[in-house]
Amino acid sequence: METPERPLRVAIADDALLLREGIAKVLVDGGLEVVASVETGAELLEVAGRGGIDAAVLDIRMPPSFRDEGILALEEMRAQGSTIGVLLLSMYATPEYALRVMGAGSGTGYLLKERVSEPQTLVRAVETVASGGSVVDPEVVEQLVKRTRADDPLSRLTERERSVLELMAQGYSNGGIAQALFLGLKTVETHVRSILQKLDLEESPEHHRRVLAVLTLLGAR
Repeated sequence: METPERPLRVAIADDALLLREGIAKVLVDGGLEVVASVETGAELLEVAGRGGIDAAVLDIRMPPSFRDEGILALEEMRAQGSTIGVLLLSMYATPEYALRVMGAGSGTGYLLKERVSEPQTLVRAVETVASGGSVVDPEVVEQLVKRTRADDPLSRLTERERSVLELMAQGYSNGGIAQALFLGLKTVETHVRSILQKLDLEESPEHHRRVLAVLTLLGAR
């Protein structure tokens, strides 16, 4: 008899108790396990250092300065070699914050706090970063797309390829993209290969080309 797969173990960090409880309820109802709930980035770093978690959900602005403590915690975790998924939450769609988050590498995400009221979106985002994928809030993606320059590599993409890339940035798998755009899976796979080729993303043992494509969209490469 096979042993059932354990649920993803998640830590939450936010100085607002009610929000932490709300996030925890959404995640637990979605089949995940909340193993820690703390108020600061420093406390989260302690939890992450002990191991035993697959992902962390944390606010960007926390004590003591209420500026970018969440991103600093993410950067510190990556500097220490931690590969757990990290999902940052923010009240505001701030492209500069999103660029820093995505610049930390794979397994990261940036969502607006209002997504907490969209259970499937939040749960899927946590699952995506825990598996090494990347997630960016659609509102932030829209703002960053508007910044695209005429000579940007993204100008090589067709309208359909651009739509596929934007969904990749939101954390969708190829199967999810196929459903969202009403396309066949093989068609999506063809679009993804074309995107990677047009963006001149060569195979590399150190970087995941899919993440690099998203970073290109965000202007972070």
